[in-house]
Amino acid sequence: MSKTKKDMSFLQHLEELRWLLVRSFGVVLFFGIVAFIFKGFIFDKIIFVFQDADFITYKVLCSISKIFGSEGLCIEETTFNIQSLKMAEQFSAHIWMSLTFGFILAFPYVVYEIWKFLKPALHKEEQKHAKSFILFSSFLFFLGILFGYYILAPLTINFFGNYSVSDTIQRNFKLGSYITIVKTAVLSAGFLFELPIVIYFLTKLGLVTPEFLRKNRKYSLVIILILAAILTPADILSQIVVAIPMLFLYELGIIISKRIVKKQKAALAKG
Repeated sequence: MSKTKKDMSFLQHLEELRWLLVRSFGVVLFFGIVAFIFKGFIFDKIIFVFQDADFITYKVLCSISKIFGSEGLCIEETTFNIQSLKMAEQFSAHIWMSLTFGFILAFPYVVYEIWKFLKPALHKEEQKHAKSFILFSSFLFFLGILFGYYILAPLTINFFGNYSVSDTIQRNFKLGSYITIVKTAVLSAGFLFELPIVIYFLTKLGLVTPEFLRKNRKYSLVIILILAAILTPADILSQIVVAIPMLFLYELGIIISKRIVKKQKAALAKG
């Protein structure tokens, strides 16, 4: 971006934002088309694997359960089926899952575009860390995606897929309902893992400080537990599994906030 963009009008900034969205959507669409082509692999090997009792998460949970002398977490078989009840439901699911995969794969580029848009508002020293920012935020996002896929999604699907109020009820779930749970679990985990990045910008804007974050740690714990309860089924184990990494990320955010404030004070002392 040119130096003159600091003097751009509000409408010119809106135009720049519009092109940011256009370029980002173009990359998302490109990866979405690639995902659309490989529908067999995406649905059979990635989306529907939670029906397989041999899925790695189920096997690990079973091994952990046996360590404590129990088989309460072991899953021998899944007792639900997925069905399509609308004419265009499968095609719609194909389109939306392709775009979802497209967004996940294009995330580093989207972050790069956002960074370019915010660049004029940053100091020269901060602009040098563009590569580190993109890599770190992308790493957190993909880490969250993996957490959502291997932990959050299977726990949620296993709970609701095997929950029953009566043996007379058949567990036949709509395709759209199943995919919504998978998509929500995976994407929400990806965005939640961006918490340190959110704290970074809030600190830069002067809206939070390390002292504020430490002082309100107990309230943050309550919020994290509420989020865990919303994102997971109504069992304590799932909520704890989700809450632990969120607490770790919050503490990481405090460290990041502390470093930023320290640098800001050093810059003021020099100036």
